[in-house]
Amino acid sequence: MTNHPQLSPEAGLEALAATPTAELTETLLEICSSPNWAKAVAASGPWADRSALLAANAAAMATLTTADLADAMAGHARIGKPKAGDATSEREQAGIKGVDSALLDDLAEANAAYEAKFGHVFLICATGRTAETMLASLRERYPNDAATEAEIVRGELRKINDIRINRLLDEA
Repeated sequence: MTNHPQLSPEAGLEALAATPTAELTETLLEICSSPNWAKAVAASGPWADRSALLAANAAAMATLTTADLADAMAGHARIGKPKAGDATSEREQAGIKGVDSALLDDLAEANAAYEAKFGHVFLICATGRTAETMLASLRERYPNDAATEAEIVRGELRKINDIRINRLLDEA
């Protein structure tokens, strides 16, 4: 999330709402890599307040198709392997820093099984979670059927987007 306009906390919503549509869509794609999500959120502006923008995120997430969810997940690193040089990925997966290699191996093995079953990365809002809790969640969700898991992923993406939107608005 580096190419967005510089926003002060006081003017964040106003500046975002005043951003030309194409640039706004590009900024939103840095939050969530689903083009349909970005277009829906951009089209919902201007927003009366932060809550309205977060509500637009929730509304857009609720309408995403399976293909749109795949687009959104494509922008996320595998749990246990943040994207090198990507400050957002590294910040969100801070809970894996300094963990022993055995735990990372367990995460890699569980991720591989999950990906083989569901056909996509395990997605969880990793902010504030430890490697152990992420692994436990991965193992807990593995028995789910595809439809149940898709709805959990939708909710996790919404949480991640909320965090990223709040960070965008709070950056000076």
